Amino acid sequence: MKKRALISSCLLGVNCRYDGGNNGLPCEKLKELKEKYELIPVCPECYGGLTTPRTPSERREGKVVSRLGEDVTEEFSRGAEAALYLAELFGAELAILKENSPSCGSGTIYDGSFSGKLTEGDGVTAELLKKHGITVIGEKSI
Repeated sequence: MKKRALISSCLLGVNCRYDGGNNGLPCEKLKELKEKYELIPVCPECYGGLTTPRTPSERREGKVVSRLGEDVTEEFSRGAEAALYLAELFGAELAILKENSPSCGSGTIYDGSFSGKLTEGDGVTAELLKKHGITVIGEKSI
């Protein structure tokens, strides 16, 4: 039986990014992943009730704020809880998530100024998964 891993839906080519697009991985990378893991697609931002497309958001001072200044922390938290639920339900010990995202980023995220500057930190979902013992990696680590 293959191990199970959560994977950001946008990395699978699902058009769920904030701008309505995706970050689809090259077919070879997906083939390699599918040989090793049963992949469980997740989009915490959609699970939290945000629309696609949506206004870009970044983490700032413990909250998640949209470019328009709207506090969307609750939606991001709800989506993180849904991703954790799926990880636990399916016994996933690994999550392959979109780098730099305010929900999925692991190790680096945008700094909250909407200037494109990165800073150390985790997205809401990555942080929650790590707290529950799930290994989180970004797509470049595949």
